[in-house]
Order: sequence, then structure tokens, then C-alpha cells
Amino acid sequence: LAGTRIICDRKFLLECKNSPAARTLPCCLPQTPGVTSLAQSSLVKLEELKERNESEEAMPGEQPRATAP
Repeated sequence: LAGTRIICDRKFLLECKNSPAARTLPCCLPQTPGVTSLAQSSLVKLEELKERNESEEAMPGEQPRATAP
């Protein structure tokens, strides 16, 4: 085997985690639901929860429902 082996210590890798380059998404990253973006079903669930919370806030006179453990 020919090639260069790159060896990094733990401290260096942990410092790289906080660099601006590590926090920026690549420009040409494909949109894969559930991998690089939220799954479509997750987006639908989030919208349903948001609508439910808004409708519960709109009805202040009702008592909150007790949930079973």
C-alpha cells in the first residue's frame, strides 16, 4: 500500500468540531429526507403539533386535558 497516513490527536479533532467550516453545510449537498433534511413525515407531524398548540391557546376557557401515564 502506498499513500500518506494522516494522524490527528484527540485535542485537534475536538477543536475542529467548533470551527466555522465544520458548522457550514456544503453548497452542493443533495436534499435527502431524513438524512440531510427532516423527513417529510416529520414535517407533517411538526405542522400538526403547531396547529394543535395554536388552537389550544385560542381556547383559554377550557380546562387542560389530563393525560394518562
